[in-house]
Amino acid sequence: MYPPIDGIHAAPGSASAAARRRQRLLVCSALVLGSAVLLGGLAALVASHWSPLARFDRRAVDLLHGYAVRHTIWTAAMQTLGDIGSTVTMRALLGLAALWLWAIGARTLGGWAGALILTGWLAGQLGKEGMGRDRPHFAAQATQADGHSFPSGHALASAVSCAALVILVWPRANRAGRAVACTVAGLAVLAVGWTRVALGADWPSDVPAGWLTAALVVGAVTLAVELWRPGALSQDVRRVDWRTRPRIQRVLAVGPITAPDLEQTTGPDRADDPLTAPTRRADGQ
Repeated sequence: MYPPIDGIHAAPGSASAAARRRQRLLVCSALVLGSAVLLGGLAALVASHWSPLARFDRRAVDLLHGYAVRHTIWTAAMQTLGDIGSTVTMRALLGLAALWLWAIGARTLGGWAGALILTGWLAGQLGKEGMGRDRPHFAAQATQADGHSFPSGHALASAVSCAALVILVWPRANRAGRAVACTVAGLAVLAVGWTRVALGADWPSDVPAGWLTAALVVGAVTLAVELWRPGALSQDVRRVDWRTRPRIQRVLAVGPITAPDLEQTTGPDRADDPLTAPTRRADGQ
């Protein structure tokens, strides 16, 4: 969805940059359309109480809840894992990333991350109120959960945050780093979703609904930002790349900045940023 590492330094107005932007628009559009269709289909099956899905949900929840009630250590472990991957924790992680991006001048990328948090929360609330699906109920609850269950809020928040963090890491990582990031994010999302079903807080079909809602949110927000500010996300990726280099590499890459150049900048770090400040190389060019 986001620019590959070999495209970070492409000129903003070049043909390759335009081609990559068109590719991102197509990928985001396909993601939005595909996730919306699948989510709509799943919601229709749940709303119509389709018997095969209803039986599967009921049997799976009864089986897992019974195991949780009989094994307190297992239940405590699932509750701890669920707390670690709670909606508050996941949104806080992405919120910290958004604040850091904003602080280093990557305002569009930071706003994108912030918009994912707000849009994900709003989509989850609208889905829950629209479907009005009650959570599983037992005489002895393994955990407490309020509100409606479809889509799963934990699954939605974890998928949005993990996907966004992987997207932010992707341009800066090599192949091994990308594989590690995707594996860790995928396991985290699966683990959070599993805890909600294992504890009887959500129906099994609520969890994929949360993941599909997350895909819809990430695709829609990214598409909106790309259409609103063409090329701004890619420019911020280059800015993050520049700001996170060791300082010695930045000095060697740009060369010394003269006093007149520094007078044209605003802020303590802008003189080091080739996207915001003019520079003059040692050879005078």
